[in-house]
Amino acid sequence: MSQTTPKIHVRGLKKSFGRKTVLDGVDFDVASGESLVIIGGSGTGKSVTIKCILGLITPDEGEIAIDGKNAVGLRGGERDELMSKFGMLFQGGALFDSLSVWENVAFRLIQDKVHDRKQAHEAAIETLGMVGLGSDVATLLPAELSGGMLKRVALARAIAARPEIIFFDEPTTGLDPITADVINDLIVSVSEKLGVSAISITHDMASVRKIADRVAMLHAGKLVWIGPVDEIDDSGNPYVDQFIHGRAEGPIKMDVRRP
Repeated sequence: MSQTTPKIHVRGLKKSFGRKTVLDGVDFDVASGESLVIIGGSGTGKSVTIKCILGLITPDEGEIAIDGKNAVGLRGGERDELMSKFGMLFQGGALFDSLSVWENVAFRLIQDKVHDRKQAHEAAIETLGMVGLGSDVATLLPAELSGGMLKRVALARAIAARPEIIFFDEPTTGLDPITADVINDLIVSVSEKLGVSAISITHDMASVRKIADRVAMLHAGKLVWIGPVDEIDDSGNPYVDQFIHGRAEGPIKMDVRRP
């Protein structure tokens, strides 16, 4: 990576909950316009890493900088300014059931008083078009949408305010392989169009191969490997090899209670 200030800079990140150490000295950078995908088993600290960057969890130790500026422990206007850089696609979509599609997409624009409702509606329709949805779905409720459409609407909401950084939490969970591939293609296309930096967490290796520039693997609170996505099959790392091939045998041990 060049000496240009990274979009996201993480060093020595540590977080424990009681006696449980979740993150134990995590280091990585994400360049402007780069997509980093974090893989690893359940409970390895992927979600906690994202929550620390978002400021939802305060790390016990470590540095987090966005565009070279400290992001840990911010309050008030400084935190609001930082949050304006972020977009988030939540696992399962997390749409508001009582709001129409366009109101979901424009929620942040309305809440932050970026636009009045008429302008927000127009912005929502434009953004829905970016994810392949027409204006005919704008007045529908989330309950009237298929799983793939829900993901598209959630993606539209994540990009509606034109963030600089987007977090994708298991973006293809619950989707069939074809729909998942469509969502992956959309993630790549809108990320490139907007020039965003992205951090994703996923167990879906097809998604990893499609959306990642680089891949980082977390195990037992540490990054055990980080590198370009096209090197993942020849990483030489036993943890990565076991995970991407879904093997029961290897250095990653699962606690299974025998009857």
